[in-house]
Amino acid sequence: MKATLVIPSRGGARRLPVLLEALSKQSYADWEAVVVIDGDIDDSASVVAQYHYLPVRTIVFPKNRGRVAALNAGFDASLGDVLIRCDDDLEPAPDFVEKHIAAHLGEPCGVVGLYKNILDDTPYAEVYGHDADERFRREAYATPAEQRWRYWAGNCSMTRHTWREVGPYDPRFRAYGWEDVDYGFRIVEAGYPVVLEPSLETAHYAAAVSTSSRARRAFLSGQARFLFDSIHSGEVPHSGPPRPKNTSPWNIATNLVALCTTYSSARSTGHAIDFVLPRLPSQVGSKLVALLVEASAVAGYSRPHGAKNDV
Repeated sequence: MKATLVIPSRGGARRLPVLLEALSKQSYADWEAVVVIDGDIDDSASVVAQYHYLPVRTIVFPKNRGRVAALNAGFDASLGDVLIRCDDDLEPAPDFVEKHIAAHLGEPCGVVGLYKNILDDTPYAEVYGHDADERFRREAYATPAEQRWRYWAGNCSMTRHTWREVGPYDPRFRAYGWEDVDYGFRIVEAGYPVVLEPSLETAHYAAAVSTSSRARRAFLSGQARFLFDSIHSGEVPHSGPPRPKNTSPWNIATNLVALCTTYSSARSTGHAIDFVLPRLPSQVGSKLVALLVEASAVAGYSRPHGAKNDV
């Protein structure tokens, strides 16, 4: 079986060498990669060209078209029997391709490997980031099998047959997030399970390395979650209440902070929290970060339109 890795990339000139070096060490020989550069803002094409000895093809968009367009172009150009989405900030183990292939030797399914986030040594990572990453993985593996489509992300695979049946990623997801969760849901709707494969946990050089960046992503993710719920209204168990509903002190605080949170204020408040984190007890700092991140997600869901001018 031949594997195709589809690698969407924007501004990836510093990330792509780590990924391509890792791919050069793969134990499985029959693979190719399609790197889709979504507007070449940092000469990424020249970086990829340095790896001409690898079975790597490049598609370069003249300007930014978004991750969904990049994914769809890459999958459309693929030649493999097993199609692997591999984001450009991963560092796969030598058996990465081999294990994705092996996961498709039985019944048809979608396969997900979770991220093992590598974070810069920052106060954010110390008080919140590392614990949040470990908690995320624990919760993912504890999720009932029928709900694991929620973890479809940047390290996943399916057969060419499944791709043809499910169709392309939905172009309505133009901004950050949830194009992948949407695709996982559609795989299950097509009758295939989504499987979490622990042996495919992969090092991920996370982009959200501060409270500010994490809160901004939470806001945009909340907006994308609203779009997902709008598209699939009546078809899928709700992705979660737009606001925490019980009246615990924490949920009251989250809802109050969300009322006055915009994308810009999530950024500026996050910067302020990052500044004071080294001076706070770790438990207090952790609570401050969590409060802003959770409130930002609620705020994004509550303000799904018109925020682009605020970005």
